[in-house]
Amino acid sequence: MLDIAIQSLRNRALTASLAVIAIAMSVALILSVDKIRRDARESFLQTVSGADLIVGARSGSVQLLLYSVFRMGSATNNISWESIEDIKSRKAVDWLVPLSLGDSHKGFRVLGTSIEYFDRYKYGNKRSLVMEQGEKFDDVFDVVLGSAVAKQLQYGIGQSLVVAHGTGNVGLVEHDNQPFKVSGILAPTGTPVDNTLHVSLEGIEAMHVDWQSGMKVPGEGTHADTIRTMDLSPNAVTAALVGLKSRGTVFREQRAINTYREEPLLAILPGVAMTELWSLVRVFENALLVVSSFVLLAGLVNLVSVLFAGLNERRREMAILRASGARPGHIFRLLCAESALLSAVGIVIGTLVHYLVVGIVSVWAQARFGIDMSLSLPDVRDLMILLLVFVAGVAVGCLPAWRAYRQSVADGMAQRL
Repeated sequence: MLDIAIQSLRNRALTASLAVIAIAMSVALILSVDKIRRDARESFLQTVSGADLIVGARSGSVQLLLYSVFRMGSATNNISWESIEDIKSRKAVDWLVPLSLGDSHKGFRVLGTSIEYFDRYKYGNKRSLVMEQGEKFDDVFDVVLGSAVAKQLQYGIGQSLVVAHGTGNVGLVEHDNQPFKVSGILAPTGTPVDNTLHVSLEGIEAMHVDWQSGMKVPGEGTHADTIRTMDLSPNAVTAALVGLKSRGTVFREQRAINTYREEPLLAILPGVAMTELWSLVRVFENALLVVSSFVLLAGLVNLVSVLFAGLNERRREMAILRASGARPGHIFRLLCAESALLSAVGIVIGTLVHYLVVGIVSVWAQARFGIDMSLSLPDVRDLMILLLVFVAGVAVGCLPAWRAYRQSVADGMAQRL
């Protein structure tokens, strides 16, 4: 029966190929969309993968995550430098990277931080920040650009730029007396780091030397060389990334910071807050699955159409098989076998196309969107999807098979005008 099915498909190579292509495209799409969905979620949850806690002024966990990691929104308050030093000196704390926000350049956020930021900040699967050009900031007025900032503004090493007070891009007062110079450009990460200008904490203080109570003091301003000789220790920062010596102490340290008596603080676990934020956009994740499911459905409908169209052309062939001694059950199994073969070949080709697409776009997806799409063997979920597609393909093949089963020999041999 299997040999007859193979020979029959060879005789109808064109129509069979169309059915295989439809199944293959559907399988490749649903596997690729599902992998992108899962890897995008995993990469999103690992936007910050090296920090155990994020500390900020008391507000909400999502709000703290948005302004400290994604540079969206503003903090309700700052953290005093005394509190930062106190947290850093705790026995369980291994390292602490302060973050200072509040300024921008042409719509891009400016982040004030320590030099340790470039070594401690991790994203994805524990990936480190890499300098694509130049060096990390060394001078008070050095700035390190994210890859998207450098690309969109067409900045290079040595470029001078002026930072503006505030986070908008229209009508802001600029710190034009203290221009910064680009010392380095980071490699693409697919994270908010790409859209950020990085300066030292001393640089943040330096640009506000001639400011009081959030307003610029009239006058010529202090010369840059004079500013370099000043004490530029920060009085407060916006947030901090904290790494612990042992992950087992994370809940204890979180509770200690949340009940800090000197000022109201909030410590969050990045992974938990990321999961909470991702749940807000889960509808888009599900929409991808719905679209790919409809594409698969269209492929199965095309398979049924091909089998039904071929069945009408093969009425005489079916009748000859019946006249040669084939029982109705043999005809039914023949068409089911053809459907199974078309589905199996389509699944194999679709899986190969899926891996080819992943192999081609994985590097681009990592650089552009920060999605780690590394190649791997099919997991249980992938195998379940392929099994479901195969079963569905065989099931829809039963429809034309049932019709052929009910056709009589006389109907097949009858001459129609």
